[in-house]
Amino acid sequence: MALSNNDIFKKLRVAHKLRDEDIVNILALVDFRISKSELGAFFRKEDHPKYMECGDQILRNFLNGLIIHLRGPMPEKKKK
Repeated sequence: MALSNNDIFKKLRVAHKLRDEDIVNILALVDFRISKSELGAFFRKEDHPKYMECGDQILRNFLNGLIIHLRGPMPEKKKK
């Protein structure tokens, strides 16, 4: 059984003990704005009327933001 983007997002949220505001801040690190209510729709059950599927773009931006959150920003490359 393949995991959906929503399942991956939920598992990462639990594994890193992230709250909604943490995720909003992580997404802001990569200049991706999302509200807490939009975010909550990804974590609802599939049969809930306000459920939304998490798209590839949102998951990709979250993963990129999570890298910055955990490691810090990339150092600037020195020019020769």
